Parts: sequence; C-alpha cells; structure tokens
Amino acid sequence: MNGRDLVRSMKVVGSVGAAQGLRTVRAAWRRRRADAVGLPPRGAERARVPGPVQEVLPGPGGGVIRFSRSELRVTVAVNGAVFWGWDGVSPEPSYALAGRCPEPDPRAVLEPDKDGGWRVVAERVTVVISRHGAVEVKTPGGVTLRRDLPPRWWEPVDGGAARWMQRSEVAADARFFGLGGRASGPRLKDGTYRLWNTDPGHALGPGDDPLYITMPVQVVVADAATHLVFHDTSWDGTVTLREGEEGAGSGHDRAGTCEMRMDGGPLRCWVMVGTPARVLRAWAALTGAPALPPAWALGHHHARWGFGSEQEVRRIVSGYQERGLPLDAVHLDIDHYDEHQVFTVDQDAFPKLPQLAEDLRRDGIRLVSIVDPAVKAAPGNAVYDSGTAEDAFVRDASGQLVRGVVWPGEAVFPDFTNARVRKWWGGLYEERVGQGFSGFWHDMNEPTSFAAFGESTLPRSARHALEGRGGDHREAHNVYGLCMARAGYEGLLELAPRERPFVFSRSGWAGMQRYGGTWSGDLATGWPGLRVSLSLVMGLGLCGVPYSGPDVGGFDGSPSPELYLRWFQLAAYLPLFRTHASLRAGRREPWEFGPEVLEHARVALVERRRLLPYFVTLAHLARRTGAPYVRPLWWSAPEDRALRDCEDAFLLGDCLLVAPVLDPGADRRAVQLPRGRWYDTATGRAYEGPGQILLDAPMSRLPVLARSGAVVPVRGDDGGLELEVWAPAPGRTGGGLVVPDTGGGEDEPEIERYVTRWEGRKLVVELEREDGMIASPRPVLIRGLDEGSAQM
Repeated sequence: MNGRDLVRSMKVVGSVGAAQGLRTVRAAWRRRRADAVGLPPRGAERARVPGPVQEVLPGPGGGVIRFSRSELRVTVAVNGAVFWGWDGVSPEPSYALAGRCPEPDPRAVLEPDKDGGWRVVAERVTVVISRHGAVEVKTPGGVTLRRDLPPRWWEPVDGGAARWMQRSEVAADARFFGLGGRASGPRLKDGTYRLWNTDPGHALGPGDDPLYITMPVQVVVADAATHLVFHDTSWDGTVTLREGEEGAGSGHDRAGTCEMRMDGGPLRCWVMVGTPARVLRAWAALTGAPALPPAWALGHHHARWGFGSEQEVRRIVSGYQERGLPLDAVHLDIDHYDEHQVFTVDQDAFPKLPQLAEDLRRDGIRLVSIVDPAVKAAPGNAVYDSGTAEDAFVRDASGQLVRGVVWPGEAVFPDFTNARVRKWWGGLYEERVGQGFSGFWHDMNEPTSFAAFGESTLPRSARHALEGRGGDHREAHNVYGLCMARAGYEGLLELAPRERPFVFSRSGWAGMQRYGGTWSGDLATGWPGLRVSLSLVMGLGLCGVPYSGPDVGGFDGSPSPELYLRWFQLAAYLPLFRTHASLRAGRREPWEFGPEVLEHARVALVERRRLLPYFVTLAHLARRTGAPYVRPLWWSAPEDRALRDCEDAFLLGDCLLVAPVLDPGADRRAVQLPRGRWYDTATGRAYEGPGQILLDAPMSRLPVLARSGAVVPVRGDDGGLELEVWAPAPGRTGGGLVVPDTGGGEDEPEIERYVTRWEGRKLVVELEREDGMIASPRPVLIRGLDEGSAQM
C-alpha cells in the first residue's frame, strides 16, 4: 500500500462526507487493482527505427515504400490532403473520419529523388521521403513546411502496444495553434501538452492542462503557407512544442519543433496545406461537416446547477420577460433528476415538467436537459435494468462490470464504442423528448469517475468493443465522449426526424463537430478565466469545432459587476451564448448586478438578437465550408506576423472584428487591424489597416468594427431580415453572403450572394442570380457614408 494514497484517502473521507468519500476511496483502489491485473506489465523493450529503403511499390496517389524494419504508405488525395502511415497502416478504421476517405489523386506521381530517396509530386504539394524515413512536406514552389524525422518505436519484447516518438521541424517563423481545447492559447506557447481528455476536478484557469477535449490536431501558420496536421491515434500521449527563432545565434534560423510521444496506436497522419480557409475546408471534408444548430440555439441560454424547482425556473423566466430581456433557452442541470439518476425527473421539484416545457415553448423558450453517461448501479433503476439486459456496460478484463462513482453514487458506464449500445442509448432520449426537452448537453463524459487518488476515470484495462475490433480504455478513453455524442445525435434523428438535433458535449475528439458542439467546462471565476474563454473558442474552431462558448461569469464563484458584464458582452459575440454557474456560485441573472449592468447587458442581448440572421448564416457556412464562426485575426492574412501574435481579438465571420475587454478597469484598448478599411460600428469612424489603433471601450459596449464593403444580415424592427451594408471605399467593391433560414429541419437554403459597388456617388447593392444581377430584394441600411446612415 502506498502511504501517500492512504493519506489522500483519509483526507477525502473527511472533506466530502463519509458515504461518498468512502465510495471514492474504494473506487480508486478498485481501479488500481483492475489495472494491476488487467494490463500487461511493461517489461523489456526493444527500440526500432525504419532503417534504409529496400523496395518501392507505386500505387494510386503515391505508393508504399518499404524500409528494412518498417514500411510507409503515402497517398495524396484529390483535394490535396496527404496521408501517410507507418508499418503500412491505412486511414481506416478511424473515429475521426466521416464516410469514405477521399479518392487518391491520379495525377500524383511517386518518383525517385536525390540521395536514394523518393518523392510524391502533386498539384498542391510535394512529399519527399528520404532513404532513412524522414518525410518532408513542401509547397509546389519547393518551400519546406514540415519535416518529420525518422520515427522511433519501443516495442515490448513479449508483445503488445508499442510506444512511439515522432519529431518534426517547421519554419522558424511558424506559430502553433490547435490541440483541442487549451487554456493556454489560442497560440500555443513553448511547452508540453497532454493528449488525454481530463476533468480537472476544479474550476480551471490558464495553467490547467489537459482539459476536457484534447485532439492531436495542429494548425501551423508560417509565411510560406498554413498547414494542418492530424496524427490519427486516440491513445494517451504528449506533444512538446518549441517555436523557432529567426537569426538565432550565428545568424542562422532555428527551426520550430514538435515532438509527439504516444503510448500506443498507429503512427499515421494527415497533412493539409494552403490558406486557412482551404485547410479547414479539407479538414471538414475529411472529418465531417459541422452539425447545423437550430436557430434558437444561436440565441441566449440561461442555466444553473441548482434551479431546484419548477417555481424557480418560472421565476427566472418571468424576470427576463418583465424586464424585456431576450431569452431563447433554459438549461436544467443534474438537480432536476431523481437522486441524480439519468433519464429521470424529481417529481416533487418538477411535478409538471412537460407543462413547463410547453409553457416556455409558447413564449419562444426551449428547455435543454443535461445528460450524464454514468448509470446508477442499482436493480430497479430502469436504465440500469435495460442496459444490463442489453449487456451495454463496460466490463473489466475478467468480465466483471466496471463500477465507478459519480453523482448518483455507485455507477456503471455504457460502452459507446459498440454500435448496438449506441442505438440502445439513443432510444433512451425518448423519455427526454417526451418531457418536452428540445436540446441536450452531455456532461461528465471524459468519462469521469470520482476517485480519492489517481486518475478520475475508468481503469485503463477496462474492455471496449471498439466497433468489433476489441481493445481497452487506453484506446477508447479519448473517443468516449465523441461516441456518446454520436449515440445521442443519431437517436434524436430517429425520434424527431423533422427537427435538428441540438447536442453539445463537454468531452470529444476529432470529428465531434458532426454531432454538435461543446462548451468551456468549469471555468474559474476571474479575469484569467475570461481570457481563457476566448482561447478555448478560437482553438476549438481551428480544430474543426465551430460551435462553442463559455459559462458567462465563470462556473464557481461570484464575479464582480464589471467582470460579469465584460464576460457577458464577449459571449454575446460567441456561437454558444450561455450564462451558467454551479450550486455554490453567485447568481448569474443580469439584474442581480445592479441597474447599470442590467442596462448594458440589455444592449448586448438586443444586439445578439439583431445579429441572429448573421449567426445563422455563419452556421450554414460552417457546415458547408468548415470555416469557424470565430476566427483569428490572421484568418485572411496569415502572412501578417503582427496578426499571428494577436490573441485578444477575433473576426466574427468575414464582416466583423470584435475586440473584447479582458482586463479590469479598462475603458480603452488597442486593436490590431488587418488590411483594409474598418468602421467603428458605434461611431461610424473609418480606420485603415494594417496597423494598430486605440478605441474607446466604455462599460456600455465592446469595440466592434465592420469591414468596408461588408453585407451583414440582421433582424429588422419588424422581425424580418434586412441587410446592413458598410460602404466600400470610393472606387472599391464589396459583398457578402446571406443564408436565410426558418430554423428547423435539415434543409439547406440557397446562399444569397450580394455585391456592393459605386455608380458615381450612388452605392448599389445587388443580388447575384444565374441570369444576372438584380437590385436587392431585401431592405438595405447603408452605414459608413460621410453623411451617416441612409435608407435605400
């Protein structure tokens, strides 16, 4: 027995109460014993490198290169994406990929290169393989974007999963982004990042890593081009990043480096090269189009752990209505369950839940339910009984059910890597739909199991189906939340085929956007937590997950009126706009912070409602192109190094630049502008970029700028769709895309393409049609003219 763990066990029992504390102690020891018995001991290992080239077999889009101790499969797809896999592995099976892999590019040719190496030459990229196994990705012009050195494996002598290491070099000027949801970002600083989805167990801040969603997805931005690299393995591992330095030492550049160390799984990766927009389009084509949220989900959500009763929900909703504040959804946390048991309702606190849902819906407000994966392990619990009959729960290496501890106490966990279990679980949402819920947020699905010491998750030796291949939790852990999201999404499609499923999940992995979005998890209340909010949303967007947002005010604490308001103002421009807090935290209703904050929050809510058609358009464009709603300032100009280093502002689509206030006491802030003319939306004043400007940021609003020539769809006073057009510079043209949407179903409306141009001193706004241009059929409001706004 480890003395340190014994001390921890005693402390836990004393801090959380005897019953739950003892459960977490037993769970921790059970987990340790299960892994001691169920995992093969790591004994002697032998190191391996590829060795020299022995044979080359050309094939469609590339071919197979055999080395003395491994073989490398290289394929360039028709969309320019490059795949390579060591030990001959293919792209499938993969939890990240959606549907079939892209077809190989028939024009890509495998041919000899200098010094005994080989290369695959394609239209958008050249891949060079050295005779000892280094892999280099180059632009068509011959500029090296990435060089992977020959990998190294450490194989157990007695068999089993091999650890591996891959070291890569990038340009000295390159900057790293991505790796899922990272509190340190969005630009990833030098350091080591773990790839293991983790509930930190406390309100998180800038130094916490890893968090709920980790992905082996990097976006690397350099002068020559942007590239995305995805190492397709779900095992535990680390990524160590080090930015390069130009002119280091004797005047020579020092390359940036990335070192991946993985505990197992295949060594295979995809690389996509081009502009940020092209890279994210290729990534979405590979991993799946983002799910389209219903229009109401792009409005304002109010949540709390601890509403406690139907009467309290009605009181909060009445508070919004009496003050004329827009509200689109209310979320119920675990306290609405019967003793925290999933797919149940506390009939004492919520005796008429379907009536409550109907009343709210009549007022345009949807009800959203939390759904946890843990099922109370007690006969008589309907979900436990049906899951037992279905053999749905995770078992250990000896065939016994894996038991953990979560909110309902002793719990078991569905194996979402089994298609049969996903279908069973998806059918359980019928109970939620019958109660009147319109949307679902998945929590605790890393998966989390409370433990007095060690990792708060399932034993690594726990067995999973893994789509029939079989394996253990080392491989299944990171995709557990992804597979749960799939189960819920597909179940809802069957239960309500005419409605768009609304699912967002605390945990997930590459490809999770196919089933919905996410939120930031338990952010610490404080100014650092506010800054982390933006980092997480931007980083996840670059990994292909466009719909996300934070808990306004932080999860666990009492924000000052200033902090709450600045958080609220930022969230009003993020995809998921939700206030939320824990049972122990202060209130989050806008009127709880005084009349001044209430009026400023009202402005933010009204502006969000006005911009709803723009958010709907961004959602449709994300589905069709993979472009996130929230984009870094360098999105359209990755060669601008000043923009690459800017982390405190963002582009909302192509039209708007939002500069949130992230520091206390600030009433002005510097803003780094991309190239072109930008209008302050509050004053109408024009600024020319690139360059830095200083803008007023009073408590009443955030600085928001509109791009010259932009066409922004907005909600008019009568509720109809109007076009807010920001005048292009004299002699210039502009334009924008609009996707009108009724908010329901999976139908994809046609994109309306508008063009703005000058005819002498008159600004013309036209709609592009197949048979030519016509005057805008929608009302137009011109902004940015010298004489102020004018109605057309």
